[in-house]
Amino acid sequence: MNKRIYTWLWVAAIVQYLTAVFHSTGFFIQVPPANDTEAQLVKLMSTYRMDLGAGYHPTMDNLFLSMSVSFTLLCIFGGVLNNYLLKRKPEISLLKGIVVIQTIIFGIDFIIMVFFTFLIPIIFTGLIFITLLLPLLSFRRSTNN
Repeated sequence: MNKRIYTWLWVAAIVQYLTAVFHSTGFFIQVPPANDTEAQLVKLMSTYRMDLGAGYHPTMDNLFLSMSVSFTLLCIFGGVLNNYLLKRKPEISLLKGIVVIQTIIFGIDFIIMVFFTFLIPIIFTGLIFITLLLPLLSFRRSTNN
């Protein structure tokens, strides 16, 4: 087995964990509004409850928090999965399939981040995508040799 594949999976797991840690700091840091418009927006996001039917009345803050937690958990899941693969060293076809799935998911996530977020999550998801793409290139090289 090509040692580069395992090295890049290890790097991908580290980047996924770091992304989860940096992203979760946003749960504890409150940035004060810079002006009256931002203060009004923050107040509405945390107090206005939308009627989404079936008894659900979340605020935009509730929806934003749930998506934020989901992204953090996705990164943790990816890191744990990569660590598990590194310890178990499964057969190459299973390893390649899981890396392909992760690369597609984090690639789509990266594209979404590019269009809808800001620089820090774009950089981190881009790093995850690249560190998952590199083992795929290593798989190709190892099968061509």
